[in-house]
Amino acid sequence: MMNKETIAAWLSIVSNFLLTLLKIIVGFLFNSQVLIADGIHNAGDFIASVSAFVAMRISKKPADDDHPYGHGKAEVIAAVLVAGIMAVAALWIGYKSVETLFEPAPEAHLIALIAAVISYIWKHWLYIYTMREGKKINSKGLIATAYDHLADVYASLAAVVGIGAAILGKHYDIPYTEYGDPLAGIVVAILVMKLAVNMGKESFDTLMEKNLPQEKLDEYSLLISTVDGVERIDRLRAREHGHYILVDVRVGILGSLSVQEGHDISRQIKHKIMETDENVHEVLVHVNPWYEDEKKN
Repeated sequence: MMNKETIAAWLSIVSNFLLTLLKIIVGFLFNSQVLIADGIHNAGDFIASVSAFVAMRISKKPADDDHPYGHGKAEVIAAVLVAGIMAVAALWIGYKSVETLFEPAPEAHLIALIAAVISYIWKHWLYIYTMREGKKINSKGLIATAYDHLADVYASLAAVVGIGAAILGKHYDIPYTEYGDPLAGIVVAILVMKLAVNMGKESFDTLMEKNLPQEKLDEYSLLISTVDGVERIDRLRAREHGHYILVDVRVGILGSLSVQEGHDISRQIKHKIMETDENVHEVLVHVNPWYEDEKKN
């Protein structure tokens, strides 16, 4: 039986495939540049969804001799791939839209508008569903897929506005509205590129093992300081490793304690952090000797 993560991933794959066909076919039949561009974007989304699904499967594999910290970064690599595909799609959409502005304005059709509306509703629901499931399990792959859906929401909304403006402009003889379709494409390109840059930055920060926000470190520090026997926190680091967190901490304990006592304190620190934050999968504790004549910082 498939879990919710797998269901969300398969929904994204199937939806992107069907929407790609819908947009490209309708776009070519009715000469809608924004639909064609959005359809090409969806083709990239299909590839990204498949990649994210494969990466999520890999990330769930347990740690082994070659990957002692697990395979969680597979999801982050997939997120980088999704960001790259979105960036390329944004450049292509922008280029084709600007190119269309220097050509005779294409005639807008009601069927193209209906296709854009269907895409908007479909993708908006997928974004909400996928983001909710991704945050529940802290899946970088699903969250990246959700942001990709959000880019499509923007694209579809812009298509609706652009095609709708062109149809209304023709009906009421409003000048320049016939270029609503390509102008909407330019807006789409800007919005998609912005999402791609933000997602790429976040993913690269994880790959480069950027420390967690100070607020999160302060939470861990407070937990550690409540453990009996901890006299000082010498260093605390924590980083995301895909859908889970790894924590490294050095603490000062009485130098007169036995190895067994130091080990027990380390286990208490590990258990307290992991029980409080279910996203933490590993806590590495190093103990340093501390003596009563030392001044606490």
